[in-house]
Amino acid sequence: VNKPARPARGHTLVSRVPKVACPCWSSSCRQKSSVSFLSRPDRPNLAYNKIKGKNPGVVFLPGLNSDMNGQKALALQDFCKSLGHAFVRFDYTGCGSSDGNLQECTVGKWRKDVLSVLDELTDGPQILVGSSLGGWLMLHAAIARPEKVAALVGVAAAADYLVTTFKQLALEVQKEIEEKGEWKLPTKHNEEGFYCLSYEFIKEAENHCLLSNPIPITCPIKLIHGMKDEDVPWQVSMQIADDVVSTDVDVILRKVGQHRMNEKDDMKLLVYTVDDLIDKLTTLA
Repeated sequence: VNKPARPARGHTLVSRVPKVACPCWSSSCRQKSSVSFLSRPDRPNLAYNKIKGKNPGVVFLPGLNSDMNGQKALALQDFCKSLGHAFVRFDYTGCGSSDGNLQECTVGKWRKDVLSVLDELTDGPQILVGSSLGGWLMLHAAIARPEKVAALVGVAAAADYLVTTFKQLALEVQKEIEEKGEWKLPTKHNEEGFYCLSYEFIKEAENHCLLSNPIPITCPIKLIHGMKDEDVPWQVSMQIADDVVSTDVDVILRKVGQHRMNEKDDMKLLVYTVDDLIDKLTTLA
């Protein structure tokens, strides 16, 4: 059921790259946004966009080699602004407009990016929305900041998946990758047809695997996954649901959904899912 929009109360920071104003989250045009930077004395600065508003706030975590300007992030920003709820989207170190060298990044460093955003840019309870790799990182954030993470929404959550995919390769292929020092992971999402990942990146990522063990997360969780996902199979979301301690877990499968889940109906499902969690958390409060 499409709920009537409530008056917008959020506001943006000083705009560096203005965009076309738009009255609603479902339109193809976008509201004026802004880019600011979170300064960290010991780490690269993170680019982010923040709208102040009510709690629970929403934080969007993008996927691998993605940034904060994707369709899902912008749709959620417009929706949260229409409700007057706080919203933050950001770029990981080495990605988008953030500082840092992508070739030097690791899952562990990106995990720390998420925690920096939670600690420095948000107040009160937050709903984390993680897309693909962001779905893996949101689990780590919920474990590290249980007092702040009120709910999770995974979109094709890719928990452990880079490591799992690597370990499914033939041993001789793994050995060849180790000797070369890089792995060309096939993808349909760029012109090259692959993501180039260092062997060290994969080995470091093994330290952050969560599946096949109880995951100490007790908050409400919604896991949305497309059954036509050719990158991360929907069974990964099922395993996450099995492994988390929380009993308040829903897995939502879209029969024709692809990995990026950016079709119009996919966007509606995502927005309505977040809206339901906002209502639920507000009622509990």
